Amino acid sequence: MLYDEPLSGYTTWRVGGPARRLYRPADSDDLLQFLQSMPADEPLLWLGLGSNLLVRDGGFNGTVILTRGQLDSIEMLGGSRVRVEAGVSSAKLARIAANDGLCGVEFLAGIPGTFGGALSMNAGAFGGETWEWVEQVEMVDRNGRVWLRKPEDFEIGYRRVKSADEAWFLAATLKLEPGDGEAAMNAIQELLAKRASSQPIGLPSCGSVFRNPEGDYAARLIEQVGLKGVCIGKACVSEKHANFIINTGGAKAAEIEQLMQLVREQVEQASGIHLMSEVHIVGEELAA
Repeated sequence: MLYDEPLSGYTTWRVGGPARRLYRPADSDDLLQFLQSMPADEPLLWLGLGSNLLVRDGGFNGTVILTRGQLDSIEMLGGSRVRVEAGVSSAKLARIAANDGLCGVEFLAGIPGTFGGALSMNAGAFGGETWEWVEQVEMVDRNGRVWLRKPEDFEIGYRRVKSADEAWFLAATLKLEPGDGEAAMNAIQELLAKRASSQPIGLPSCGSVFRNPEGDYAARLIEQVGLKGVCIGKACVSEKHANFIINTGGAKAAEIEQLMQLVREQVEQASGIHLMSEVHIVGEELAA
């Protein structure tokens, strides 16, 4: 358990104020016992690799549960089925599945987050989506109880997964397709090369900021209104891909949030399209 831990070191944007508490579970049993001991009104934030997340400069006044590097087991169950814990990186899952001759989730190599995050937002890239392959999920509620759920128990859409329960993804069982592992690895390399050529890889960002509206692309709409390269403070719209906002060094979360709002307003004014954010914004604004 860490106290008053700056979250800027845990998010891909490299911004964010401190968490009152940050907890690293030793394993799933440790996590369940911890949740059972929590006050019912304690604010909780589950954090994987910290992509698609903006933590405000005032930090998070509650407990952050860090899954990356902790809940990170992958178990081959036979019959092309794989059990994956929430803290496994999406890219690692894609590689291990391909090495085992299992196909379908190559697109996850291009998702800069954990599998728990991919489940929570139905992450996708290059034509693939996470929930196409889900057979069942294991969820944990804030009382430390584990539930099994099927895809039909959720409302699943483009970058959206809605459940009736207040619970979090602990693991999932996937049903993949047996196939040519070498071809799958080659496909992963091609996807990564395409990503590197079109996205600002290596610079602090959260991934894509806005969802693509139906029949169009957020990046095209942003570029069309001349916002490539526009900055607020140290937060800038990427010159390489307009749907990325880059921390050019020392940006504040407030600057990123203001730039997101500027982009949304100018695109809506020019096209009438309201861009929906892919970014989960949490925490408190810093007092002036």
